[in-house]
Amino acid sequence: MPSPAQDEILLEVRNLKKHFPIRRGFLRRTVGYVKAVDGVTFYIKQGETFGLVGESGCGKSTTGRCLLRLIEPTEGEIIFYDEEAGPLHVEQLDKEQMRRLRRNMQIIFQDPYSSLNPRLTLKQIVGEPLIVNNVARGRELEDRVAALLRAVGLRPEYMDRYPHAFSGGQRQRISLARALALNPKFIVADEPVSALDVSVQAQVLNLMEDLQERFNLTYLFIAHDLSVVKHISDRVAVMYVGKLVESAETNELFTNPKHPYTEALMSAVPKPNPRIRTERIVLTGEVANPANPPPGCYFHPRCRYAQKICAEEEPQLREITPEHFVACHFADELELRGIIS
Repeated sequence: MPSPAQDEILLEVRNLKKHFPIRRGFLRRTVGYVKAVDGVTFYIKQGETFGLVGESGCGKSTTGRCLLRLIEPTEGEIIFYDEEAGPLHVEQLDKEQMRRLRRNMQIIFQDPYSSLNPRLTLKQIVGEPLIVNNVARGRELEDRVAALLRAVGLRPEYMDRYPHAFSGGQRQRISLARALALNPKFIVADEPVSALDVSVQAQVLNLMEDLQERFNLTYLFIAHDLSVVKHISDRVAVMYVGKLVESAETNELFTNPKHPYTEALMSAVPKPNPRIRTERIVLTGEVANPANPPPGCYFHPRCRYAQKICAEEEPQLREITPEHFVACHFADELELRGIIS
């Protein structure tokens, strides 16, 4: 995939793969692999929000965790462009190098309650990264935790309370404060609002945008809700069964999709104007099995535009217009329906 000027990029991913072994029998022999992430390539610019969307099980979260090496990738390159150290190949770093890099790369998990230790107070949860990395202790630690809580809209007096005393939205704010503790450059937000009420979702999304501007953050925003992704993302990539099928600037993708799977996802987005009635595209068949994917294009058994070549030859991700990449044999020919802003 061609990329913009090197000084604009913070993170670059090349041919990333994560295959989980399938073991059976008494001796637990490997009989196959689940191709959770299967050759993903993209880049994220400094200061932008890059949305990653797709159905459940398509490999979004696995991709995000591979970037931070919470899961070890099977193959591929993950390059983090550090201002001081230069390009760092994340997949090659040793334990000590990863510990230093993780100050710049953090994650917010989907369920704010299960990601927070119920036995620790807010002071301990938010302050733990500062203690582990020898950044602050004692009175300075309290001051830093108080400042972080204020930054995410919580009162410093709450620092002696436990997670169970807070609502879901407040717990996600705590997760944000913990992620910000070491002043990172890059945050993986793994469906950070999907477990929250709609009204609370808007508050957390607006907070994330404010924090991004204030601390010059770069987000990988993983979600399955296209409405949320449209609101917060600068560019969006669509995944299907471990592969990227389309990537473009947000408005371009939503108004001018070029992959049939993207079109089907768009048709499922609720329309705010009840007078606008559009045809819902119902995909037939089942999602491809990542342990035994079909030949050619993985989407072709469910695609209403599929032709013979789709079952025989795998389409490559190619740039059809500036920064609009599509993996479809007929992307130049199809007239697909998007969402009118």
